Amino acid sequence: MSIEAWWPNLQPGSREWLIDNNGDAVPVEVVDDIVAAGGTVAKDAWWVGEVGPEGFYLSDAAVDWVEEVANGETPDPQ
Repeated sequence: MSIEAWWPNLQPGSREWLIDNNGDAVPVEVVDDIVAAGGTVAKDAWWVGEVGPEGFYLSDAAVDWVEEVANGETPDPQ
């Protein structure tokens, strides 16, 4: 499921964290909320970035998407 579909289903605190910490490693509890909201953390999803020792990251395109939402814009669907 794409970010456009699961974003509205996130807990408000998770959305706020993603906006306030855009580009940072995403904490496990926020990743869990993304999954609970319908997001599938799969390498082929456009919004999934790297998963490494520091944690899970959104892709550059997803970071841009979150920034647009934070700025009150309506991002183009991916």
